[in-house]
Amino acid sequence: MVDHSPMKLGKQEPRHDPRTLQFATYLQPKELPPPPASVDYTKAVKGPWGMMRNDSVGDCTCAAAGHLIMEWTADTDHQVDPTDTQIIEAYSAITGYDPKTGSNDNGAVETDVLNYWRKTGVGGHTILAYAALEPGNTQHVQDAIDLFGGAYIGVALPISAQTQQVWSVPPGGPTGDGKPGSWGGHAVPVMGYDSHGLTVITWGATKTMTWQFWAAYCDEAYAVLSMDFLKPDPKNPKDPVAPSGFDLAALQADLAAVVG
Repeated sequence: MVDHSPMKLGKQEPRHDPRTLQFATYLQPKELPPPPASVDYTKAVKGPWGMMRNDSVGDCTCAAAGHLIMEWTADTDHQVDPTDTQIIEAYSAITGYDPKTGSNDNGAVETDVLNYWRKTGVGGHTILAYAALEPGNTQHVQDAIDLFGGAYIGVALPISAQTQQVWSVPPGGPTGDGKPGSWGGHAVPVMGYDSHGLTVITWGATKTMTWQFWAAYCDEAYAVLSMDFLKPDPKNPKDPVAPSGFDLAALQADLAAVVG
């Protein structure tokens, strides 16, 4: 039996901003191929994932970003492994955490991290944009993982998850020790899926959650667009090639209108 109870979490309650762009808006169903039956981007990553200090600091929201950067760059000759120092620097800038004293270690809001990641960068890597997923729309979740190399999600972990090898809804259902959030909020990147569940990275290792666990405990999810994963346009290397069936130009235009 595993025991993750000593580990840190660090995702605060979701802050749902009506201005947040919605992933479904930019899908073009007639052009979008069906998602594969299974995807696993974790296999390309070389070497250990690393805790990124989430065993002792509530920086899971930034560690999840760091792990996505590792995965996105793994297919290149220069896999980027953000350092613990870089992850803590981002966490401190977003939250006011003081690594010298340990004060203000209160976790972070995922959208605050995503906005910082887009504007400033984590470990020297920025993202182009992000768009909110409907957690209950499993096909769109699969589309996001397949098209953009993963998803950035939040889960309201129950106490029962502390000792589970595979995150699953306990026999008694989502009540008691299985109640959503009874342990706390946690941010993880999703890097794969199949008919049985999804593969996430947490506390330096891969972990599987069942689709039923996802339905019961995922309280926010985002597709994250990064030039670390998307192929550059040969004519305009600073711009990415849009995945088939996704209106990237419209999303970029809407983003410009929202943020100015």
